[in-house]
Amino acid sequence: MEPATEGAAVGREASTGGEAARRSELTVGQMAERSGVSVSALHFYERQGLISSRRTAGNQRRFDRSVLRRVAVIRAAQRAGIPLSAIARALDELPKDAVPDQSDWQRLSSAWRQDLDARIHSLEALRDRLGGCIGCGCLSLAECRFVNPDDASADRGTGARAFEF
Repeated sequence: MEPATEGAAVGREASTGGEAARRSELTVGQMAERSGVSVSALHFYERQGLISSRRTAGNQRRFDRSVLRRVAVIRAAQRAGIPLSAIARALDELPKDAVPDQSDWQRLSSAWRQDLDARIHSLEALRDRLGGCIGCGCLSLAECRFVNPDDASADRGTGARAFEF
């Protein structure tokens, strides 16, 4: 009898360990609530390979808690205007089942910094031009040199001149 009891105890311990791991997982609804991202967005991120989940015997998604940090990285990068393709490449460098830490974030964000700086510079220049547009006196988008600088067709006049027969 003792061997059966001993085996049952070992089985319970293994079961308890598995249950503890499962209790640390989040359902898709819990993940959506905790991350502030819609369920459909989580499904989209998963289809794109940005995050992963496991399926239960009942085919329900279960997310490891580390996915919360990955979703936070995705959201921060999206707010900064980083394309999903670049986010996916960056996330591929992170361990799949580990929580990204500060050094991981520094590595990811430094790779995006140059692109962000260039976009900021471009947006500041656009802002400055828009402020000057009213002052230049054109008051017409069709004639504004800021909207269509170096317009090679302007000397041909208005209309569809390129398609003359």
